[in-house]
Amino acid sequence: MARTREFDAEAAVSRAMELFWTRGYEATSVRDLTQHLGIGQGSLYAAFGDKDGLYRAALEHYRTTLAATALRSLEEGADARAAIRTLLTERSRIAVERGGQGCLAVNAVCERLPQDAATRRTVRDMQDASREALTEVLRAARDRGEIAERHDPHTVAAFLVTFLNGLLVSSKITPDHTFEPLIDVALTTLD
Repeated sequence: MARTREFDAEAAVSRAMELFWTRGYEATSVRDLTQHLGIGQGSLYAAFGDKDGLYRAALEHYRTTLAATALRSLEEGADARAAIRTLLTERSRIAVERGGQGCLAVNAVCERLPQDAATRRTVRDMQDASREALTEVLRAARDRGEIAERHDPHTVAAFLVTFLNGLLVSSKITPDHTFEPLIDVALTTLD
C-alpha cells in the first residue's frame, strides 16, 4: 500500500522556489532542499522525481504567481505609460531586494542555458506572455493617442522585455543602484 504524502507539495514548491532564487540551481543540493523544506529525500523524489523536477515546479510556480501578478497589474493599468513604468519599477525593486538576488527566470537562463532546453521553454513562455501583454497595452494606447504611432507596438514591447531583462541582470551587479533614470530613458520610446 502506498504511503500518503505527509507534506504540502504547493508550500514545498514555494519554499524551494525561494531557495533556488537565493542560491541558484547548482549551489542548491538535494540535502539543502530537504532541510529547507523539512521533508525526507524519499518524499522529495516521490513527489517531484528529482532535484530537476522540483526546479521545474519552482520555475512554474514563479511563472504562475509573481510573473502573472506583474502582467495582471499591467493589464489593469488605465494609463499605458504609468502601467509600464510601474511594471519596470516593481520588477527592478523585487530584483534588488535581499541583496540583489535578481529575477528567478533571468537567473535560470544565465545559469542553465544553453544546455537546459526545458528551462529555455519555460522562460521563453514567460517572456512571450510579457511581450504579448505589453503589445496589447501599447496597441490600445496608440489607438487612444497616448503614445506615438511611429513604432510598431510589438517591436516596442520586445524592446521593453529585452530592456527589463538587462535591468534584472544589472540589479544583481549593482543592487544599490537606482534604475529610475534608466526607466525614464526607456519610456522615451513611447514618445
